[in-house]
Amino acid sequence: MGIKKIILAGCLGVLGGLSLSAHADWEVNLMPGVTEISRSVYDLHMIIFWVCVAIAVVVFGVMFWSMFHHRKSRGAKSAHFHENTTVEVIWTIIPVGILVAMAVPSAATLIEMYDPSEAEIDIQVTGYQWKWKYDYLDEEISYFSNLSTPRDQIYNAESKGENYLLEVDNHLVVPVDTKIRFLLTANDVIHSWWVPELAVKKDAIPGFINEAWTIIDEPGIYRGQCTELCGKDHGYMPVVVEAVSKDDYASWVATTKAAASAKADLASKSWTLDELMTEGEQVYLRACAACHQPNGEGLPGAFPALKGSPIAVGDVAAHIDIVVNGKPGTAMQAYKDQLSAVEMAAVITYERNAWGNNTGEAVTPAQLADMQWGMEQLMAKGEEVYLKACAACHQPNGQGLPGAFPSLVGTEIVKGDIAKHIDIVVNGKAGSAMQAFKDQLSAEEIAAVVTYERNAWGNNGGDSVKPSVVASWNGGAK
Repeated sequence: MGIKKIILAGCLGVLGGLSLSAHADWEVNLMPGVTEISRSVYDLHMIIFWVCVAIAVVVFGVMFWSMFHHRKSRGAKSAHFHENTTVEVIWTIIPVGILVAMAVPSAATLIEMYDPSEAEIDIQVTGYQWKWKYDYLDEEISYFSNLSTPRDQIYNAESKGENYLLEVDNHLVVPVDTKIRFLLTANDVIHSWWVPELAVKKDAIPGFINEAWTIIDEPGIYRGQCTELCGKDHGYMPVVVEAVSKDDYASWVATTKAAASAKADLASKSWTLDELMTEGEQVYLRACAACHQPNGEGLPGAFPALKGSPIAVGDVAAHIDIVVNGKPGTAMQAYKDQLSAVEMAAVITYERNAWGNNTGEAVTPAQLADMQWGMEQLMAKGEEVYLKACAACHQPNGQGLPGAFPSLVGTEIVKGDIAKHIDIVVNGKAGSAMQAFKDQLSAEEIAAVVTYERNAWGNNGGDSVKPSVVASWNGGAK
C-alpha cells in the first residue's frame, strides 16, 4: 500500500494539492465507505475525476479561445497545411502518459480488491428469487435473509418507513477488524450482491463461485441491494450487513446456534391448527405473497391463485409435494432447501385454510420431515452415518469383529424385529459396548443408519425407518 499512497499523493500534488476529503460530503458522488478498499476506490475515483476535469478545462479552453480569437469577424483566415510531426508526437505522448499515470494506481487497487487470501471467516452468499442465503462455512450457521418492509408500505396503504425496501428480517452479522471472504453463487438466475460502503459488488451466477472480501473498520449497519435484473421482484432483494465487535460476534454465534437447535426441536412438537395458521401466515407473507399475493388471488397469466384452487383444496399430498419439490418448468421453486419442516407444514396448513378455503386440514412437521426421506435418501445418508459412527466397531463391510463386536450381515438384529433394531440404536444395550445414540445422532441420522443396516451387504430387508418414528421413540433422539 505504501507505493500506491505515494503515487496517489503525487497525482494530487500535480492537480494543485486538491483535498479529497473536502468533497467527501458531496451528495452526488461515491462514498468513502468504511473499509480501506472502499476509501482507496474513492480516492482513485476522485483522482481520475479531477484529471478529467483538468483535461476538459484545457481542451475546451483552447477550443473556445481559438473560436474567439480566430473568428471570421476579425478577418481570420484558415491556414493550409497537412501535418506536423512534432504536434502529432506531442498529442500522442501526453495522453499515453496520462493513461499510464492513471493505470498504475488503478492496477494497484484492483490487485488488492481481487486478493481474498488469508481470510479469517468464509461466508457463502447464495442468491434466490428474491432473497439471500448466508452460510457461515466455519460455524455451521445457515439462514435466509428476506425483505421485511411491510406489504402495506409497498402497496401505499401506509407511509414509507425510514429504510423502505432496504430492511431484512435477518442481517448478515460479521465482526469488525476481521478479513471476511465471500463466496458468491446463485440458485436460480443471475443476481448481484452489492454493498457500496464496503466497495463490494460481485455477480452471483448459478453453477459458478465468485470471490470477494472485506475488512470493516467501524461497527454499524451497511445496506445494499441486488444490482442484477433477476425478475419481477428484483427491487425487493436488499442486503443488510451488520458489523459488530469481535466479542459481540462470538455472542451472536453462540446465540444463533442455540436458536437453531431450539428451532430444530420444534419439529417434534405437537402443533395445533391455530398455531400452524399463525406461523403459516408469517411464512406465507415472507416467502409466497410476492407471487401469489397476500390475498391468495395470484397474478392472472403469471402466478396461479391459491384461493379456492385445486392445489389448495384438493389432494394434500400433491400440495405438500409441490411446496417441497417445486414444479419444473415454472417459477415455483422447491422449498425443501429454503424452509424448515415446521415452516413448510405451517404454510401449507395456512394455504389450505385461509381466504375461505377452510379445509380444516392441518399438516404436521413430521409429515414434511418424513416426505423428504425416501429410500434412496435414507440409504445415502445412512452409509455416511454408518462410516462415521459405526464402522469402527462393526467394520465397513458389516462383518464385525468376532468375539468383540457382532456382525450386522444377515443377523437377527438387522433381519428381525425392526422395533428392537431402532431401540438398540436409540437407547444402546446395557452391559455391552453398544452406546445410546439418541444424544449423539439426530432423528434423521438414526432413521437413515437403521435403514442402511437393514438393506446393505445383501440384507435387502426392504425396510425403511422414518425420522418421525425415531423422534418419538422413548423420548426421542435429539
